[in-house]
Amino acid sequence: MLTPITPRSAPATRLLRLFRALPAAERETLLAFAEFLADRAARLDETAVLEPEPAPEPRPEGESVVAAIKRLSRGYPMLDRAAMLEETSALMSEHVLQGRPAPAVIDDLEALFERYYQQLRASEPVQD
Repeated sequence: MLTPITPRSAPATRLLRLFRALPAAERETLLAFAEFLADRAARLDETAVLEPEPAPEPRPEGESVVAAIKRLSRGYPMLDRAAMLEETSALMSEHVLQGRPAPAVIDDLEALFERYYQQLRASEPVQD
């Protein structure tokens, strides 16, 4: 976290000293850049929206793989399902084509959704 700048803080004193040492044209450039940064920071604050936390629903007894995918999609609305399509389809195929038991596939689906959520969280910028 950055130290707040007060009129007598070391960063403010340093900035003022540097500003005074600049010719008029460079002062204008510095002011324009500072305004740009302040405007950008304000826009980022306005648009910064934290992703919602997952709201996983408990697994119902006898749940089908398709119902599990729908349940997990509701519980993790922040995830890009298109990015997960290949792995989700592979797990569904293991169940339908290879006869893998639904509970085992659902365990893997739950782990898949959690892994993608953790990857999403790791890629987000740190919020102050």
